[in-house]
Amino acid sequence: MAPWAWFVGAVLLSIAEMLGGEFVLLMIAGGALAGALTAVFTDALWVQLLVFALTSVVLVVGLRPQLKKRYLKPSEIKTGMDAVIGSKAVVISTVDDNGGQVKIGGEVWTAVGVDGHRPLTPGTQVTVVEVRGATAVVIWGP
Repeated sequence: MAPWAWFVGAVLLSIAEMLGGEFVLLMIAGGALAGALTAVFTDALWVQLLVFALTSVVLVVGLRPQLKKRYLKPSEIKTGMDAVIGSKAVVISTVDDNGGQVKIGGEVWTAVGVDGHRPLTPGTQVTVVEVRGATAVVIWGP
């Protein structure tokens, strides 16, 4: 009966892990599986508990940090305004401190030049340095 108790515990811990997502309960579930395997070979509860504890600690200390680093890191894909800042654009109507238009990735944006810089003529390659509302702030150069 003991192997089934360990196995049920491992399944319940795995299900509970889905609610938290920190990989701690999953590592303890791995220890419970090791306890279930030990229970198949011996009836000594102290041996089962020792294997469970040691396996759980090894998994939490050894495997959990690697899993967290791999699966819980922030997305490297830039979206929204973060994707626009730093992108290259082409001026399609003169851009100065009062406004103008640029084409960014196939879309036409209202743009202004960086304060104090010369007007940018159509065809000039520019870089987006900031987004203010729906207006791109651009500077000369790729």
